[in-house]
Amino acid sequence: MSVLIKGGRIITAADDYVADIYVEDETVSLIGESLDMSADKVIDASGKYVLPGLVDPHTHLDMPFGGTVTIDDVESGQTAAAFGGTTCHVDFIIQPQGSSFADAIADWRSKANGKQVIDMGYHMAVTDLHEGGSLEELATLPDEGITSYKLFMAYKGALMVDDETLFRTMEVASETGALVMVHAENGDVIDVLVRQALEAGNTEPLYHALTRPPEAEGEATNRAIQLARLAGAPLYVVHVTCREAVEPIARARDLGWDVWGETCTQYFFNSLDDIAKPNFEGAKYVYSPPVRDKSNWDVLWNAVRSDTLSAISTDHCAFLWDGQKSLGKDDFSKIPNGGPGLENRLHMIHEFGARAGRISLNRMVELLATSPAKLFGLYPKKGTVAVGSDADLVVFDPEKKLTITASSQHSKTDYNLYEGTEVTGSPEVVLMRGNVLVEGDELVASPGIGRYVARAKFGQELRARSAVA
Repeated sequence: MSVLIKGGRIITAADDYVADIYVEDETVSLIGESLDMSADKVIDASGKYVLPGLVDPHTHLDMPFGGTVTIDDVESGQTAAAFGGTTCHVDFIIQPQGSSFADAIADWRSKANGKQVIDMGYHMAVTDLHEGGSLEELATLPDEGITSYKLFMAYKGALMVDDETLFRTMEVASETGALVMVHAENGDVIDVLVRQALEAGNTEPLYHALTRPPEAEGEATNRAIQLARLAGAPLYVVHVTCREAVEPIARARDLGWDVWGETCTQYFFNSLDDIAKPNFEGAKYVYSPPVRDKSNWDVLWNAVRSDTLSAISTDHCAFLWDGQKSLGKDDFSKIPNGGPGLENRLHMIHEFGARAGRISLNRMVELLATSPAKLFGLYPKKGTVAVGSDADLVVFDPEKKLTITASSQHSKTDYNLYEGTEVTGSPEVVLMRGNVLVEGDELVASPGIGRYVARAKFGQELRARSAVA
């Protein structure tokens, strides 16, 4: 199918100009002014932005956690993503205790078969190197296109690994071209604080945040940075929330160390005020690391503006407030951790980042598309608008007004973290590899159109051969 997009304002991480785009055989084949070409579909983008399809490097779809399973499976989660302008994401395979990595991969791939609306890759979350996967098996994953290893420094008794496992995985990454990702919170300290809170009779959602203090995130972030430096491995710290974690990342980057960090949309907008809401309303804001004091909002905006933090993800991990979060009605430690967000990342960052003057449009594209694509082995196939790149394109109406509500969202969850927020600017047409996914308010593609993407090793570029059905 050929597509001609006429007269749009093309915005990439580096450029901003008006031109036409001609798409053929799933890729951008020509960019120029006033292209006189026939096409199967012509899109008038006059007065609109044309952005690269967004890349979300941090999602959890159809994931067992906290005694239940995230409410969004691959189809519903990716549908929400598509309506939000995200055309590729990297989901987490969670290695079950005692499971080989090969079995975990097969399980996660089976969850996606026939359901994919957008393209996706995988990270491997390493939880067991004793009775499950081996270091030798782990070392083979980058050759299969799984080029990032995730380790949890929190969730004691569930997903948390010890420092030996963390360091040994970093050593493997340094040898195999993988990027190490860490959930950086001190799980031992948190475990003590949670038990103390419950023993004192403090069971409300607010205590989820109070028992996971910023110092626990800062300590774990610094520890991971130092261990990665010792192992010679590149490090990516996920969902950074506070000054205590930003500062060690900034120091490492100033020294030229191979350290990167991300934050997530919700940490710019949710705070302790939200998780303290009465009548269990605060449970909607239970995710980890937790919401912080509002003073950290400016810290995060400064960090993404200065490239101390290099990406904004969603950590989409959606549960029903009524029926899943309520598992912890009488005990905050039993509330499934996670929140939704795949659909509204661009809405929120465009409105309160670019439109508010906190970041440029180019930087917005870099944070939401280009930098994640580069860090996770998807660039230049993904994350930019260029001849030869996948025709993942978002025709974005910068003047369209929208009120964000759970009632109109495409996630299966029953609430929205940004309920009632009014924004200006929303995707009008979303294409993936030249296929129209979303047009107006309608999903026009069918599940199954998305593909698994085998990613390039860290620091390398992705070419066409890496995309498979």
